[in-house]
Amino acid sequence: MASTESSLGRFTSIRVLVPGTGTRFRCGGLNVALQTARLLSRLRPTQLVTYRQRQSDHPFLDDLLQQDESPEDVLWLLSWGFDVPVLLRRLKGRPVIYQAHSSGYGFDLPAGVPVLAISRNTMGYWGDRAPRNPLFFLPNALEPQWFERGARHLALDSRSIDVLVQRRKSSDYVLSQLVPALRARGLRVEVQDGWVDDLVGLFNSAKVYIYDSADHWRAAGVSEGFGLPPLEAMACGCVVFSSLNHALADTLTPGEIGHQIGCGSLDHDVNRIVNAVYAPADWTPSGALLDGLLKPYSEPVLVTRWQGVLQQLDALQPILATGSVLRSRSLWRLRWNRRCRGLLRVVNRLPVWPATRKG
Repeated sequence: MASTESSLGRFTSIRVLVPGTGTRFRCGGLNVALQTARLLSRLRPTQLVTYRQRQSDHPFLDDLLQQDESPEDVLWLLSWGFDVPVLLRRLKGRPVIYQAHSSGYGFDLPAGVPVLAISRNTMGYWGDRAPRNPLFFLPNALEPQWFERGARHLALDSRSIDVLVQRRKSSDYVLSQLVPALRARGLRVEVQDGWVDDLVGLFNSAKVYIYDSADHWRAAGVSEGFGLPPLEAMACGCVVFSSLNHALADTLTPGEIGHQIGCGSLDHDVNRIVNAVYAPADWTPSGALLDGLLKPYSEPVLVTRWQGVLQQLDALQPILATGSVLRSRSLWRLRWNRRCRGLLRVVNRLPVWPATRKG
């Protein structure tokens, strides 16, 4: 991938690390990494590098580590949460940045490792866990097709699917209770499962979209890193009913931008969704509000923001390279200091006994 838009800064190239690009690694995290590499390639020479699976179409981490002649000129971008601690050890002494998707993996970051959070929820997590590390906020981008083909400004009344549900990540409540109840009220409910060639077309065919990932992520022990499907549904004009866990709270304001699912009772959910199907205009935000919500996730906006992040990293790197960086106090020390201060307050409240006279 070659640079097409800007002159080089301190980092002459960027390497985006993924375990592999085959079907076994296919997931939202891989899609984000591929998109990130594509956007960065507009700014500086960028390579997608694999570290688990050797592939003929991408360089392999072990080979590059042996060949690097100027490692200080290359910025490595890590994102695969479970692998981050191991990768940081392997890349010790080289410029790295952690693009944080989900939170809750449990590891700590070395002092000075920058964090690029894709949601404010994740930024808040690392702002608490690593408050002295450089923190950046840069969300994922919606692919251009959602802006170009999403039918968000067209009336929903003529759409063929009343309610669209994607089985993956969906809760037992939605699949086992809500879907049958909606069908019993005469609604056409589509439960999408497996690969779809034209996802934009599918979303454009639905009046209401339901997304309920809270149980999925609670069971996984990590967070909803970004919450892309509800944004995609809104780009197509769907009325969105969603859980509000983790990063979904970044974009969804219940009753204004989307509506909470699992709210009060099954009957209450059913009645609200039926009403949204028959009067969708009463349940969707205005076109101006929706456009304003979606614009920050467009690729042109995010390329500009990436440029700003890279410039800040260029300026930070001489400081980070020295190792003389601010460090977060360890949790045990913070708790010990707090306990000591508490004991001191108790001592200060004790009465002062008068001195006794001798003889």
